[in-house]
Amino acid sequence: MDQLDVGGLRVAYERKGAGPPLVLLHGFVGDSREWRPQIEALSDAFTVVAWDAPGSGQSSDPPESFRMPDYADCLAGVVQALQLGRPHVVGLSFGSALALELYRRHPDMPKTLVLASAYAGWTGSLAPEARDQRLAATLATSDLAPDEFVGAMIGGMFSKAAPAQAIDGFAEIMAEFHPSGFRTMARALAEADLRDVLPHIDVPTLLLYGDKDVRAPLAVAEDLHAAIPNSRVVVLPGVGHMSSVESPGAFNAEVRSFLQDRQH
Repeated sequence: MDQLDVGGLRVAYERKGAGPPLVLLHGFVGDSREWRPQIEALSDAFTVVAWDAPGSGQSSDPPESFRMPDYADCLAGVVQALQLGRPHVVGLSFGSALALELYRRHPDMPKTLVLASAYAGWTGSLAPEARDQRLAATLATSDLAPDEFVGAMIGGMFSKAAPAQAIDGFAEIMAEFHPSGFRTMARALAEADLRDVLPHIDVPTLLLYGDKDVRAPLAVAEDLHAAIPNSRVVVLPGVGHMSSVESPGAFNAEVRSFLQDRQH
C-alpha cells in the first residue's frame, strides 16, 4: 500500500485502475482490505482508491478526541493530495456516515454518494437507549484478545446464509483491529448526528441495504431515503450488514449500474 501524511497522521491507501475516481470508505471493524472484491471488479472502469481510516489497517491512530468532522477533513486531504477532483464516494456503515460528513464539510467534493448499510450516525439513526447500549457493548469488546473480539463482533455483520469463506476472510481482517483506533471510531460514529445535512444533499445518492441487516435495518434506510432528495433505495435480498463482503457480485453490479451514467 502507498502512504500519505495528512495533518501529521500516516494514512495508507490502495489505488488501482484508470478512469473516473471512485473512493471506498470501510466500516469501523475493518480496513481497506474488505474492499478487495470491489477494487478488483471496478478498477476496469474507475480509478479506485480505498483508504485505511486513521485508527485502522496500516494507518496511524488518531488522537482520542478525533470525531467524524476530523475524519472527513482527513479524507478530504487525501482526495486533494491524490488529485482525485470530484470522486464518486462509496461508504459502508461507519464509512457511510463519513461520506455524509464529507458532504457536509466539503459539499463540492463528492460527485455521487453510495451509502451502504448506512446510518446518519448512531445518534442520527438509533434511539438514544439503543445507541448507548450499542456503544457500551462495542467499547467493552475493545479490550478483548483478537479472537475474542472477532467472536463478539462478527455475529451481527452477516446473514445466517453468508458464505463461510466471506466470514472467515473478514474475521482475519477484524483480528488485526487497533484497540485505541477502534474505540475512537466507535465514539465518532455513536456521537454523529447527520440528519441536518440529509435534505441538502443535491448529488445522486444510492442507498444500498441488505434485507437481513440487523445493525442498520431497513427502517433506517427508509428514514434516509425520505430525507435525501434524489435518492433511491436498492435492497439486496438475503444479505446482512457487510453486504460488499457477503455478496460482492450483487453489490458491485448495483454500484456499477448506478455510476455508469454518472462517470463523466
